[in-house]
Amino acid sequence: MTSTALPSAANAVTGARFSRISGTGSYLPPRRLSNADIVADLAQRGIESSDEWIVERTGIRARHFAAPEVNSSDLALEASRHALEAAGRAAADIDLIIVATSTPDMVFPSTACILQRKLGVHGCPAFDVQAVCSGFVYALTVADAMIRSGSARCALVVGTEVFSRILDFNDRTTCVLFGDGAGAVILEASEQPGLLATDLHADGRHVDILCTPGTVSGGEVLGQPLLKMDGQAVFKLAVGVLEQAARAVLAKAGRSEADIDWLIPHQANIRIMNGTARKLKLPLEKLVVTVDEHGNTSAASIPLALDHAVRSGKIGRGDTVMLEGVGGGFTWGAVLLDF
Repeated sequence: MTSTALPSAANAVTGARFSRISGTGSYLPPRRLSNADIVADLAQRGIESSDEWIVERTGIRARHFAAPEVNSSDLALEASRHALEAAGRAAADIDLIIVATSTPDMVFPSTACILQRKLGVHGCPAFDVQAVCSGFVYALTVADAMIRSGSARCALVVGTEVFSRILDFNDRTTCVLFGDGAGAVILEASEQPGLLATDLHADGRHVDILCTPGTVSGGEVLGQPLLKMDGQAVFKLAVGVLEQAARAVLAKAGRSEADIDWLIPHQANIRIMNGTARKLKLPLEKLVVTVDEHGNTSAASIPLALDHAVRSGKIGRGDTVMLEGVGGGFTWGAVLLDF
């Protein structure tokens, strides 16, 4: 997947108080699986499903799966290259790398450090953020804070996932939902406000409703390292907390719902996305939707959708965009930004 450049932010502004996205990029692995492909696989396992059932409940028609030898860092590398090209930056310009992922290449080091090596840069801080589907919103918030504090001036922020590795293909309620991919942005110091406000939350009381309860000990896998989800519980929580986070960032920024040009929620389920738009009194035409072709790509879903909207000409300089994420933890958050 290619990317489209946004007008660049101020370059290396000494003492800048703001951060602004100067380029976006994304990447999807070549293997595309339609609902028919997934349904056929389920049928071989004796599990009944249908394209109609999946579309009606989720809005998903296809997703992409990475090849067995491809890791999260590989997807991240391609998305990062596209974002750097869009921003008119070289990898050597990066002085901060934050990767949001729940499917890292290995236990340690971080996927961010592995990505740093693949980009051929050295010395700058590089670390992962683990907030599942809210990960990109969390990572963007951290990068913004570091730029505002003067700790960084040109940050690479990536969401990347290979969720196909942790799916239970005997569970038709979850295996049809997820896909692989990566999205990235270059966030630069700017004299003009870009990120206007952020709002992050978590509630560990709901750990069990969306989790992958496995770990490694003594060279063996303990527990069940496959995704488990209570769909109804997630749905009930998601719509409410997304509305709360959206209203919180609007209040912090001194804006109203009418100021939102585009809403980019985590691409999990079209019913949750439409419900959030309705609660904010936004016409569905202002909702950026990629879940139909990407499925739920967890931390990658928001930057993938953002790059798609920029690349297609929907989002341009001067637009106000709301990003929202909700995921396991239970975590949620929102970012309001101007391009």
